[in-house]
Amino acid sequence: MSWGKLILGVFLLIPSSWTRVSRLNEAIAAAEKSYAEADYLQSIKDHLMLIEEFALTSLALDFNLGLSYHHANESENALGMYDKATQSTDKILSSFAFNQAGVLLGNTQDYETALSKFQSALIQNPLNEEARYNYELLARWLKREEERKNQDENTPEPSEFAKRKKAEADRLVEQFKFKEALALMEEALAQDETIAAYQEFMTNLKDVVEINEN
Repeated sequence: MSWGKLILGVFLLIPSSWTRVSRLNEAIAAAEKSYAEADYLQSIKDHLMLIEEFALTSLALDFNLGLSYHHANESENALGMYDKATQSTDKILSSFAFNQAGVLLGNTQDYETALSKFQSALIQNPLNEEARYNYELLARWLKREEERKNQDENTPEPSEFAKRKKAEADRLVEQFKFKEALALMEEALAQDETIAAYQEFMTNLKDVVEINEN
C-alpha cells in the first residue's frame, strides 16, 4: 500500500462528528474575528451561520448577533435579538441586553420605553454602571421636559459673547471635559446674563458631572 492510500484511509476513518466540531470551531473563530474587526455585516453572516447551519441555540449568541445588527444600523433586528437575550437566566447577560435595548429605543426617541428598559437592566444587575448612568440621565431629562411643557419660558437671545462661550464649551464636551465645560459656562453667566439662553445645556452638564462623581 502506498503512503498516499494509507493517509487517505486514515482520513476516511475519522468520525464525521470530529470534522463538524472542527468546522464549528472555525465558524466561531470567524464570528469573533469579524466582530472584533468591526466588519459588522460579515459578523451578522457569521453569527447567522452558527445559528442556521450549526443549529446553535444560545441567548449569549443572540445577544452577540444583536450587537452586530446594532452596529450595522439594523435597529429592528437588533432589538429583536436583545429582547430574546433579556430572557436569559444569567442576570448579567440579561442586564446588558436590557441596557442595549434601552439605548436603541432612546435613539429612536421612544424615551419612556427606553427608561423602562434601563430600569429592568438595574433590577437584573444593580451593579450595571452603564445602565445606572443611562437611567439617571434619561430620567432627569424627561422630568425637565415635563416641567418645560407646564411652564412658559422667556429665553433671552444669546449675545455674540454667549455664543462664543457656548462654542468653547461644546469643544470641551467633545473631549469629555464636562466639568471644565460647566465651569466655563457658569463663569460666563456671571459676566453675561444672556448665557441663560443655554440653561438647558448647563443643566445637562451639571447632571453628567454629578452622575460621574457619584
